[in-house]
Amino acid sequence: MKKILLLFALILSLALVGCGSEKDENKLVVGASPEPHSKLLELVKDDLKEEGVELEIKDYSDYVQPNLAVNDGDIDANFFQHEPYLDNFVEERNVDLVSVGKVHIEPMGLYSKKIKSLDELEDGAKISIPNDPTNGGRALLLLQDNGIIKLDEKAGFNATEKDIVDNPKNIEIQALEAAQLSRTLDDVDASIINGNYALEADLNPVEDALILERKDSPYANILVVKKGNENNENIQKLLKALQSDKVKNYIEENYDGGVIPSF
Repeated sequence: MKKILLLFALILSLALVGCGSEKDENKLVVGASPEPHSKLLELVKDDLKEEGVELEIKDYSDYVQPNLAVNDGDIDANFFQHEPYLDNFVEERNVDLVSVGKVHIEPMGLYSKKIKSLDELEDGAKISIPNDPTNGGRALLLLQDNGIIKLDEKAGFNATEKDIVDNPKNIEIQALEAAQLSRTLDDVDASIINGNYALEADLNPVEDALILERKDSPYANILVVKKGNENNENIQKLLKALQSDKVKNYIEENYDGGVIPSF
């Protein structure tokens, strides 16, 4: 009798594990920046539910942990970064992450509480930029595109302050963590802020930025997974939902050019 009860208990536990695994296969946990990434994910949550996929959104406030979480298998995907950043992260951290597809562009812009145009930028002014290689290079390229500095032609996307070959206004570059730039805007003359952090700080890129990246920027935000999961059925359903007319219309109606669809 005891053997029969033990056998029954074993069969029941295996059945429960099987049910739990089946449920997990229909659930996607996606890490994202709060704005606009989490909002776009929330927008498609019900659509995915109709497709049999339960979407759980996990907010991150930095650019490192969501990549490590995907690589470690703690979450299924992330949505917060552009491809140049991902490429650099993969090379530096030796992780196995890949892009599944593009969703939108968040134009990087120069913001200030002290000046209202580039003409007011004084000699020796302090400008803060993101301190990660790709977004730092992106910020310097934006300054170059607007005639503030000139970079070595060989610098490319990962340009640093050392690549500045001409700085007529003796601009002082201060590199800070991207999330801190909007919070420390009072401490500098101007700051180049990523689009998502500008939006979180109630800055409208189109109205408030003194200069703004062009619409043909190569820095489209992407959905990222661990290599080998690109063709996962639920991941493809999520990508399709993010690249839908519903998302495109929402972006165009709510962000006034501060976020631009890239699909």
